[in-house]
Amino acid sequence: MEMTKAIANLRQQIHDDLRRQHPEWVLPNGESPMSDAYEARLMDLLALVPGLYYEDRLEWQHIGN
Repeated sequence: MEMTKAIANLRQQIHDDLRRQHPEWVLPNGESPMSDAYEARLMDLLALVPGLYYEDRLEWQHIGN
């Protein structure tokens, strides 16, 4: 459970930081396809970590220790 929270916190921090550092990526409606692409890539990379898996890129689970 602790790993799940750490990943969620990291994801939120990156989400916020990308939008703060690159306001030009944010569309008038608040969406940011470029930031979304970076976040999706992060989730893909985290999926390679042994002992972790995720369902729908939002719900992380920890397997084992």
